[in-house]
Amino acid sequence: MGSMILDNVKTFMRDNQFILTDHARVRMFENNISTDNIKTIIDSDEIIENYPNDHPCPSVLILGSLDTLPYHLVVALCDDHMRIITLYKPEKDQWNEDWKKRK
Repeated sequence: MGSMILDNVKTFMRDNQFILTDHARVRMFENNISTDNIKTIIDSDEIIENYPNDHPCPSVLILGSLDTLPYHLVVALCDDHMRIITLYKPEKDQWNEDWKKRK
């Protein structure tokens, strides 16, 4: 199931069927992250949390990397597009050393 979700994420990204929320734009600016960087983060992908009851669309937390730095990316998967909700560098005091589990 996780690979099917990732396939959908990659398809929406490749086909430019995504929306950046204002929050995501702010985080991208703060971290000097471009849309192409988000594609790279998604390509080094692993879904680490799933939020099937999120509204308006189910969402997932993706662990990826950019220049060997870990990033978390939250995306919501709607029927005809993806919403990029936020991205951030996970903090050592909040996540285990593999960046996959919360402390």
